[in-house]
Amino acid sequence: MAKWKERAELLFKEEGINKLNNATILIVGLGGVGSFAAEFLARAGVGNMTIVDGDTVDITNINRQLPALHSTVGQSKVKIVGDRLLDINPELKLTRIEEFLSPERAYELVSPDFDYVLDCIDSLTPKMNLIIAAKRKKVKLISNMGAGGKYDSEKVSVRDISKTEYCPLAKNIRKRLKKVGINKGIKAVFSSEIPDSKSLKLTDGTNYKKSFYGTNSWMPALFGLYAAETVIKYIVKKK
Repeated sequence: MAKWKERAELLFKEEGINKLNNATILIVGLGGVGSFAAEFLARAGVGNMTIVDGDTVDITNINRQLPALHSTVGQSKVKIVGDRLLDINPELKLTRIEEFLSPERAYELVSPDFDYVLDCIDSLTPKMNLIIAAKRKKVKLISNMGAGGKYDSEKVSVRDISKTEYCPLAKNIRKRLKKVGINKGIKAVFSSEIPDSKSLKLTDGTNYKKSFYGTNSWMPALFGLYAAETVIKYIVKKK
């Protein structure tokens, strides 16, 4: 066992460490949520990971995203996060896909080869495509709802999508999923805190994104933590 996994092995035991090393995970979106989720998974010892994001670091990302520094503005998030993951675990089998997810690509990318898919996308259309693809192909997925416009860490939890409340993004997704015959059976990280409507800003709709809320440094990371925790617990307990 690698020396850097010593503390994790004490907790997960050798069997758990082996399960994590053999696990194959797909993470789509490497912003404030996905970058931290990827890091937690890598440090836990997940051995096979595919990361997907078509974006570069913007200076406005610095307040909440792991790859975002003044020195990395303009650089590919897939490259920065990927290099960091390999620095954590040089033996990690990593696949990097630098692109924004189209409907066709989402269905093509998701496969039973993945033990778990993490939806860390903050744009509605690609998010829906990924959720539906995973549901149709019966691949386990955890989807992150809206972390923007919120402060209270105590109101974050993991529930079935059908049990989410007070989250505009979750409400929109529930409505769209209902139209394609999906009412439940999708794990979601969400906050029951009502978002601060005064922090909402409209955009030009580039990359499927029409608006966004103001964000702080801890809520996106917390969502990523809950998502990673859910996946790690599943892998370790999997028979």
